Amino acid sequence: MKGPSQRSLRRAVAALRRGAVIAYPTEGVWGLGCDPRNRRAVKRLLALKGRPQKKGLLLVAGQFSQAEAYVTAWKEAEIQERMATLWPGTTLVLPGSRRAPIWLRGRHPDVAVRVSRHPGVVALCRAFHGAIISTSANPAGKMPARSRHQLHRYFGRLVVLPGQLGGARQPSRIVDARSGRVLRS
Repeated sequence: MKGPSQRSLRRAVAALRRGAVIAYPTEGVWGLGCDPRNRRAVKRLLALKGRPQKKGLLLVAGQFSQAEAYVTAWKEAEIQERMATLWPGTTLVLPGSRRAPIWLRGRHPDVAVRVSRHPGVVALCRAFHGAIISTSANPAGKMPARSRHQLHRYFGRLVVLPGQLGGARQPSRIVDARSGRVLRS
């Protein structure tokens, strides 16, 4: 699977920087994303989904260094072992840092981070120079979008990073990085 064109990446990054919510393909479903530092963008994303802020959101990155500022205690041996074993692909719940805003964490002290292997996500985070908020592209209670047609039916016009979904049949597994407990399989 090849990554998006430079033109598509520039358009998506410009939208992220101006506070827009974008759509992009991930390993299993279409995702919605925005700049995690932009509270208004996150509020727009939550409103689109009909999702309460208290649930929190996850970050997706092409490499851990893009999300590192949002977490702490990741140098502990068992956490590093899980990072090495489960990335890329699995979402890990890591201890949140003081730099992780409340609109990202919700009611939780931790931050969920997925290092992706999807070429479009990796290219997007590299071009953006950081991690982005990532959530499945669906209104609360509906099935995640698996096609651009379904994506547009749910949300109308959005900036869309073109590409193909990866081969996963469902959203990523979520694992607590400290305990190793699977929170979503």
